[in-house]
Amino acid sequence: MNIELPKSLIWVGTSKKDLLGFPDSIKQIMGYAIYLAQKGDKHQDSKPLKGFGGAKTLEVVESYKSDTYRAVYTVKFEGVVYVLHCFQKKSKKGIATPKPDIDLIKQRLKDAEILHNYRKR
Repeated sequence: MNIELPKSLIWVGTSKKDLLGFPDSIKQIMGYAIYLAQKGDKHQDSKPLKGFGGAKTLEVVESYKSDTYRAVYTVKFEGVVYVLHCFQKKSKKGIATPKPDIDLIKQRLKDAEILHNYRKR
């Protein structure tokens, strides 16, 4: 019998605290999406984040009332899922992710890479 254990989960920056501030139904959906990523699967609402070169950095976007919530995570590194950023989208300019959030995600992705390389030692 071959039982595969889920990948480790690491929250980068304030991502866990931020997710815990979301409405319960949103937390449940995003938590399940992250769990599926740990199992090597993908939630139906998870999509590659544009501008991050492929399908290794994903986002889950969910609406609640008139608000939109997003969780961004990466499966880029072997054996670990890093949750990079969880936020409520405030921009009224279409569906694009606001630049300050993109910049934060890029920085946290760099931080995750540094942490991952350190953990491999």
